[in-house]
Amino acid sequence: MNRNFLSTLLLAGVLGSAPALADELLIEHVEKTAEITRPQLGQSMDEVRAQWGEPEKMEEPVGEPPITRWEYEVFTVYFEGDKVIHSVVKQQAAEILTAEPEPAP
Repeated sequence: MNRNFLSTLLLAGVLGSAPALADELLIEHVEKTAEITRPQLGQSMDEVRAQWGEPEKMEEPVGEPPITRWEYEVFTVYFEGDKVIHSVVKQQAAEILTAEPEPAP
């Protein structure tokens, strides 16, 4: 067979499998970050403080309705008024917390 044809065929196989691999990695990442405990929809600011303590950083409310952002080491919490509307695990924290342990020598 022609060497260029084999190279093209090999490249097509590698590139064709890349989206599937990316999807698998994204799904694994989402599943692992879902296991990380963080504030849930509807919790109040007082409930979040009671469970996780004071945030490292608190942004002032912005917009109407007012949206407030609290930064913790592992996640960010978004409030509308006094209630959680979303919490997001920080990518760097997720990578550390969900990393596979190194095998023992």
